Amino acid sequence: MRAAFFALLISLLLLLSGLSRAQDRLDLPPTEPPSAGIQDNSFLIEEAYNQEDGVIQHISTFERLTNSRDWVYTQTDEWPLRTYKHQVSLTLAANHAGSFAGSGAGWGDTALNYRYQILGSSRTKLAIAPRLTMLFPTGNHVFGRGSGGMGFQTNLPVSIQHSARWVTHWNAGATWIPHALDEFRDKAPAIGVNLGQSVVWLATARVNLLVETLWTTSESVVAPRKTARSQDLYVSPGIRWAYNLSHGLQIVPGVAVPVGAGPCAGEKGVIFYLSFEHPFGLAHSRAR
Repeated sequence: MRAAFFALLISLLLLLSGLSRAQDRLDLPPTEPPSAGIQDNSFLIEEAYNQEDGVIQHISTFERLTNSRDWVYTQTDEWPLRTYKHQVSLTLAANHAGSFAGSGAGWGDTALNYRYQILGSSRTKLAIAPRLTMLFPTGNHVFGRGSGGMGFQTNLPVSIQHSARWVTHWNAGATWIPHALDEFRDKAPAIGVNLGQSVVWLATARVNLLVETLWTTSESVVAPRKTARSQDLYVSPGIRWAYNLSHGLQIVPGVAVPVGAGPCAGEKGVIFYLSFEHPFGLAHSRAR
């Protein structure tokens, strides 16, 4: 399985090298208002598109797994920062760990994100926007709602527009918690890795079908200075659609059905997604 995902990563590098010269502008420069189409509304895979000038986005996602009974709700706000090249966002979470019987639900860890548009934009064939994240241990690790310590995360999203109808997104990232805790306050460093890919079919400008594939491996503390590693692999078909209202407001609902494979075969779940994207005067950036 690991060999298969290393092959996925190598394929990504080959695609990048093949498309590195294909930086033709599609239609509009990134400082234009967002189009009526859907671009940055995936559920599990991150796109490499920063927010347009003067436009902010509010994203709500709820995911529940049926076998483990885990669920997580996240709320993310994305803002352009001074120029289109820079974006900041804040992710708040609430979750429930099914393996902690009777623990109930509560506040999860908080993520403060910064993303730099190193190449391209939502209007180009190839876009790259690496992200750096600080993870704050606001969740109660005793009930499985958080890591118990400060952490750092990085992700490299790459987006490729192959044609007017087909887009793919590719992710590779890692998470590091230097002092993670378990419910008994045992401490150890924990490392995680994620690889992901999605294929999006633009059936119409306002209706998209997508299939996302996400593989993660992570460590959990089991004793002082000792961790156990687990892996998850999900294939998630989904649909998203848009409502374009007056004054530039775009509402995008979506639903997906993640299905476990390999190390988590037999697991299944549901994802509900809702995005509000609209112009906001205080988010206007300076000209590049």
